[in-house]
Amino acid sequence: MADQNKTSITEKDLREQIRSLCKILGWKFYFTWTSIHSPRGMPDLILCKTLLDGNTVILFPELKRDGGKLTQSQIDWLELLILVNGCFSFIWTPSQFEEISEVLQSKGLPDIIKMWKKH
Repeated sequence: MADQNKTSITEKDLREQIRSLCKILGWKFYFTWTSIHSPRGMPDLILCKTLLDGNTVILFPELKRDGGKLTQSQIDWLELLILVNGCFSFIWTPSQFEEISEVLQSKGLPDIIKMWKKH
């Protein structure tokens, strides 16, 4: 994909690409359709799966356009969620789709931890 195309991908487009990948790879996928009446800052997606090594993990990715900035309430949520065992928060952009794919193809907890630390 050319750099020009990456920057034109919206958060919605990225979400739908991730949703398709989750369906193929067996991840449970959740997002709030409209957050008008919800508190601010909760990450965009909740993804959950029992990995091949028997560990169940839950991912909380915040989706951003390339170059997009987090709000303080988003930062607060992401920092809180990483304190919970088995929870991993990520900030994903369209230019990171290869990395996103690697995370979702992880076979075990060590793979997820390695990808999270790289992030």
